[in-house]
Amino acid sequence: MTTLYIDADACPVKAEAERVATRLRLPMVLVCNGGLRPSANPLVSLVIVPEGPDAADQWIAARCGPGDVVVTTDLPLADRCLKAEAQVVQPDGEVLTPSNIGPRLATRDLMQDIRAADPFHQGRGGGFGKAERARFLQALDRVMAAALRAG
Repeated sequence: MTTLYIDADACPVKAEAERVATRLRLPMVLVCNGGLRPSANPLVSLVIVPEGPDAADQWIAARCGPGDVVVTTDLPLADRCLKAEAQVVQPDGEVLTPSNIGPRLATRDLMQDIRAADPFHQGRGGGFGKAERARFLQALDRVMAAALRAG
């Protein structure tokens, strides 16, 4: 059965993802280090992992597989999920695939090196508003439909 996994720490689209999971009557799992309240929705479960680097990522990567969908901004986690044949959507609506994850990881590593060499060079996060939420919902609907067909 298709499951929607959410890398929930700092995920801005949990409510939107829950609406999609509810409409499709699919289980959704929020995975975090704590600080979230459980949902009253019986389709939504909350998994609190121990504190530690990448504990939520490890939990998700160990369980996702073909037919599942993962929402995350974490590119190394996305790479692991794609290798497990899960679908991956970022909160801004970008769908990550085996063909576009490599360049994204390379850019991430390059920017990490640039920031380490020049501490004054910081990225500028854009705003997150209605347009980004709408893009996410459209992308999640497409990916979930594909995952259901494949599963």
